[in-house]
Amino acid sequence: MEEKSTKEEQILIRITGRDRPGLTASIMEILASKDAKILDIGQADIHATLSLGILIRIHEDASGQVMKELLFKATELGVNIGFSPITDDEYEKWVERQGKNRYILTIIGRSLSAKQIGAVTMVITRHGLNIDSILRLTGRMSIKNPIHKAKACIQFSLRGTPENRPAMQEELMHISSEMEIDFSFQRDDMYRRMRRLICFDMDSTLIQTECIDELAERAGVGKEVREITESAMRGEIDFKESFTRRVALLKGLDASVMEDIAQKMPITEGVDKLMFVLKRCGYKIAILSGGFTYFGEYLQRKYGIDYVYANELEVDENNKLTGRYLGEIVDGHRKAELLKLIAQVEKVNLAQTIAVGDGANDLPMLGEAGLGIAFHAKPRVVANAKQSINTIGLDGVLYFLGFKDSYLGEQGKM
Repeated sequence: MEEKSTKEEQILIRITGRDRPGLTASIMEILASKDAKILDIGQADIHATLSLGILIRIHEDASGQVMKELLFKATELGVNIGFSPITDDEYEKWVERQGKNRYILTIIGRSLSAKQIGAVTMVITRHGLNIDSILRLTGRMSIKNPIHKAKACIQFSLRGTPENRPAMQEELMHISSEMEIDFSFQRDDMYRRMRRLICFDMDSTLIQTECIDELAERAGVGKEVREITESAMRGEIDFKESFTRRVALLKGLDASVMEDIAQKMPITEGVDKLMFVLKRCGYKIAILSGGFTYFGEYLQRKYGIDYVYANELEVDENNKLTGRYLGEIVDGHRKAELLKLIAQVEKVNLAQTIAVGDGANDLPMLGEAGLGIAFHAKPRVVANAKQSINTIGLDGVLYFLGFKDSYLGEQGKM
């Protein structure tokens, strides 16, 4: 009696066509009947069009029969199927590539065109990275009923090591500026998947105003204070000096105006949704602000924020601002210190932290955090940050964390 061969071989199976329920189960049933081992599997479904790849290892005596049965099944299901033999050496080379670095490149815009995506993929190619997968994080956009302030986000999973990461970052920043898209380029490691603490600047980040400018308008010194504010945010003068000068100009203002300002603060687009999701998912949230405690605590009550560190205005017995402040100024250096302190208290690795801000005094904490994001920031801040959001609202942060709109729908619609 002829002895059966014990030799095994690898076969790559490619299936494309219109998706239908039970297709993958039907394929697996045939493979299971021949005791095939699954070495790799991947599937994508775009507008009900399936692309399924399966790499199997099977006894060579069974491979012919399994391919025959799969061909019959593919005909029955109305899909295309193809087979490619993979040698042991080819498979081992594929295994060796597992040790390569992995990165996640996320791009966001109000919409994304072929020109924008093409420019990004050219940068990826120039720096020697391979695209393993492309995932759309935003929901499908209706043509008949377009959404106001729509968003489009694509996430690339990349393998390899950039030949020159700073140069790649610079090229992506140039595309971001020229083509009005935002991007995040992150190492795909366990920390990226396990962020736990997020720290926000307040003025011009969580809210679309500078509270000190609002106070100054009420005090009749708006122009003088705005000029100092703008100079400080551009990094032209020391924050402590500018802060002291601005607060001094508020002397004599009735403190009761703060309540009215707080109730009328314009909340930044996307904040409600962002806070809802972050709280639902167990993130610790902090406000680290060069603004004022009164307004930070108002937002704390509104959104259930865990920590607020800002500056305390001194009020006299007549409920008037004295033109002085209490305690230590929360400047850029202090923000970075506080981020590290809160991380220590919460037992969070710094690599698991996120910082979001717009001004020069936010740069230290953006640099300290595992993920630092410049939000609608000044040019100097964008130039020094590794990630930026300039085209959409603050809920764009969720895409940099890997959330899909479909996941967000499960958390509740905002």
